[in-house]
Amino acid sequence: MTRGRIELGDITQHNIKQLKKLNQVVFPVTYNDKFYKDVLEVGELAKLAYYNDIVIGAVCCRVDTSENQRRLYIMTLGCLAPYRRLGIGTVMLEHVLKICHDDGNFDNVFLHVQVNNEGAIRFYEKFGFEIVEEKKNYYKRIEPADAYVLQKSFRQPKAMQNGEAEKKS
Repeated sequence: MTRGRIELGDITQHNIKQLKKLNQVVFPVTYNDKFYKDVLEVGELAKLAYYNDIVIGAVCCRVDTSENQRRLYIMTLGCLAPYRRLGIGTVMLEHVLKICHDDGNFDNVFLHVQVNNEGAIRFYEKFGFEIVEEKKNYYKRIEPADAYVLQKSFRQPKAMQNGEAEKKS
């Protein structure tokens, strides 16, 4: 099979229904209307993925300012099953990581993954994400209900930064 053309496009009022349909097929959870309303407001943090001009995936993020940190939360990142392993997830995740890099003010990027989703866990680990926490009963209507929090850090805690600076001088 020849490599197809992978492109990311904006999510708008005109194609939000495609995102809804995609999420229904890809994810075992249902997202509410507020999720889709918020997605329309985040600009570059939400993208549809196209493979040869067909919508086959999407990534949706939001800025999270909890725990005295500025973090990027990946709410969803998924692709239709027949199009997996073609580099589409990589294009979407690299888009997210580039936003973090270009912004320069994120402490980390994180997401939740169902504990039995080994493929997703391996995918994120390839990009430097680590399991930092297990949340029991995170999901309401799916089994297993537990989730891992995967996180990729960009900054070390302040104490570590000071120590590093002293070594360099």
